[in-house]
Amino acid sequence: MNGKLYLVGIGPGSLEHMTYAARRAIEESQVIIGYRVYIDWIAGDPVGSSLLEGKQIIRKEITEERVRARLSIEKACEGSIVALISGGDVGIYAMAGLVFEILSERKESKTQLPPIEVIPGITAAQAAASLLGAPLMNDFACISLSDLLTPWDQIARRLQAAAQADFVICLYNPQSHRRTWQIQEARRILLHYRSPETPVGIVSNAYREGQEIVITTLEEMTHHPIHMSTVVIIGNRSTWVLDKWLITPRRFSGSSCGDGF
Repeated sequence: MNGKLYLVGIGPGSLEHMTYAARRAIEESQVIIGYRVYIDWIAGDPVGSSLLEGKQIIRKEITEERVRARLSIEKACEGSIVALISGGDVGIYAMAGLVFEILSERKESKTQLPPIEVIPGITAAQAAASLLGAPLMNDFACISLSDLLTPWDQIARRLQAAAQADFVICLYNPQSHRRTWQIQEARRILLHYRSPETPVGIVSNAYREGQEIVITTLEEMTHHPIHMSTVVIIGNRSTWVLDKWLITPRRFSGSSCGDGF
């Protein structure tokens, strides 16, 4: 077996925020597999399009994650060098976990596995935070509001626990055309533990066309456009606003510690 499988996080969308390692993996690969939108991000950039030249490009839709994962493994087992790409980081709400689940099934059946390399990328929380200033300078929690794979009662318990513990909270997959009530319910849960004036940052399409940045409050956050390409960052009790920036101090209010890490 001379094939190899790269699991590649391409970052938030713009080529300038893709790591050198991710570019190298794509350039080295013979087959590129990914969600159609992610491949189009690369193809839409003059430099990115050159990375795709002469390669087999396999575009799949958003509901075809398992198909993408299996196909990438099969192509690598056949001897091809394959890049399975994900937006953001491939190991955070993305394809790496599913690939390793399928590889585990193949291992149990004594099937030979291809070499794997996981290439990290800038995830949505990092991209949104950089555009907001410094909201993640202390402990934070990332919670997806999509209940397609996780029951809502479990998501609700996680929201309650993170709110009680005073984490800054990053909400992934906050709302879609079909899922509209979850963000309202999340806000209701958080308002039970936090002030209505808690600062909130809403970032849509970070570092790509259609980018929008809003700083608002927990009380007002659902009055602004929120969709699947949005990350919502909800501050803790120490988070404050400076002009257009959202800042969470490195230490909690009242701490006598210095600035050391």
